[in-house]
Amino acid sequence: MDASKYEFAPSVEDFEHRVRTSFSQQQVMTLIGATLVTVVPGQVEIRIRFRPDLTQQHGFLHAGIITTIVDSACGYAAFTLMPSGAEVLTVEYKVNFIAPGKGEQFIARGKVIKSGRIISFCTGEVFAISEEELKLVATISATMMTIERRAETTGV
Repeated sequence: MDASKYEFAPSVEDFEHRVRTSFSQQQVMTLIGATLVTVVPGQVEIRIRFRPDLTQQHGFLHAGIITTIVDSACGYAAFTLMPSGAEVLTVEYKVNFIAPGKGEQFIARGKVIKSGRIISFCTGEVFAISEEELKLVATISATMMTIERRAETTGV
């Protein structure tokens, strides 16, 4: 991968492997059937297929599922730029729902706006895909924190 074509440069060469390994350990992503699609410096894309068991009372994809995938997309976007030995945690986020979660698939795109030593600011969008058309469903602004890897953050 040629990191020079991206806005940010990763601090470690194996950033994509680190993100994919961490993502595979998130049991909630397995539970909802999320797939990590794209991992580039400062940007991550996560997809899920519509499933009736992930809906709310009106048959739309539940807002909690939408925020779960876009929060992770933003967190992992920030993680792509973090140094070796670091982990990522969400500090805060604000989400705006633009349209109901109606579609065949959903794609969450997280992007770093400002990467700092401890705090990074990200934005994200979730799109519903129906018959190859994208419709904006939600936007997010999120603050992510770099933390040192500790036993309590790795489940060990």
